[in-house]
Amino acid sequence: MIERKSVGPEAGAVHKVLNNNVLITMDPLGREQVLMGRGLAFQARPGDPVDLTKVEKSYTLDVDVNRTHIHEVLAAAPYEVIAAVNGAVDHAERSLGRDLGRHLPIAIIDHVQFLLERLRTGVDLPSASMPEVRVLYPDESRAATEMSEHLAAALAVELPTDESVFLTMHLLNATRDEPNGTAALLFRRVQHVVKTVERSTGVSLDVESLDYARFILHVKFLLQRLVSESMLRSADTSFYDFARVKYPRAAACADEVKAYVLAATGSVLTDEELLYLIVHVERLIQRVGPD
Repeated sequence: MIERKSVGPEAGAVHKVLNNNVLITMDPLGREQVLMGRGLAFQARPGDPVDLTKVEKSYTLDVDVNRTHIHEVLAAAPYEVIAAVNGAVDHAERSLGRDLGRHLPIAIIDHVQFLLERLRTGVDLPSASMPEVRVLYPDESRAATEMSEHLAAALAVELPTDESVFLTMHLLNATRDEPNGTAALLFRRVQHVVKTVERSTGVSLDVESLDYARFILHVKFLLQRLVSESMLRSADTSFYDFARVKYPRAAACADEVKAYVLAATGSVLTDEELLYLIVHVERLIQRVGPD
């Protein structure tokens, strides 16, 4: 769990510097506390006192989180991204009238970094228009749209029109838990897909990693699109064809998932759905590293 809280004099000394704007200190209970602020950690070293006047946001990490991945995400994020995401999450909390603290801010920072990388490299993935999300979760969808607008303005970039869909996924993942027959069936199918990926690629997925969480979220919505008959489709298969050649191991894994989905649901995954699977599986493989 990640708990957002105010920072007082007990923040103590610098424990670890992640980048010029993010550092780690220890709270009185021995938990890592992530402190953020422009220039907060500039030229700071372990043992130095924390300049509390520069602290803009803090997150206390419980012992059960994967701190290494959180450190990696924050270390790679420039101040502008951190500040934009914190502002967007604060806005969503006010809009929804509830705390979204836990894992959401870190997950959104990771998501935005991945998105900006796609925009810089010109990778144009198919759109993810899912109107059922807006119908089923109007409050989260509205908050996500406002988050997308905030991020675009703060980062001075033009975000894809479907960005609010992905942010809605993150909001739902952070705030909703609706166990019922449908959810149980969905959970079993997600589990089967995960085991298929592990068996096909020969890698053991890190269930605490942010890449794993993103993959699970993607599979969940993929399976829901099958039910609502709203699979991603496009007449342009050029990037799909490129991805199959570029990432043969991930493509073979995606083919196995396609076979399972056909057997379990009677639905044939489109090339666009397979493309997203290939991209996510490749990220999981790259996270683990070469054999």
